[in-house]
Amino acid sequence: MPKHENYTNLELGKISDWAQNNKLKFNEHKSKVMLMSRRKRKEEKKVEIYLNNKILEQVNSIKYLGIIFNCKMTFKDHVNYVEE
Repeated sequence: MPKHENYTNLELGKISDWAQNNKLKFNEHKSKVMLMSRRKRKEEKKVEIYLNNKILEQVNSIKYLGIIFNCKMTFKDHVNYVEE
């Protein structure tokens, strides 16, 4: 597992422990992971990020507060959504 995945999983574990201690729980079925970068990659990069000991689904775009973000940090998906 690459270094950045280890750090992410470690920190997400800390957040999850804090939430559990405060009687909160994050839903691993509703949580997603997305790499964001303007760098052009020839192959698609897969990461393994875990929440509640379950791997999170990796997506190329995500809707947050009504705005669609994509992994290339453009608003093309959002503009297309608004046009429809």
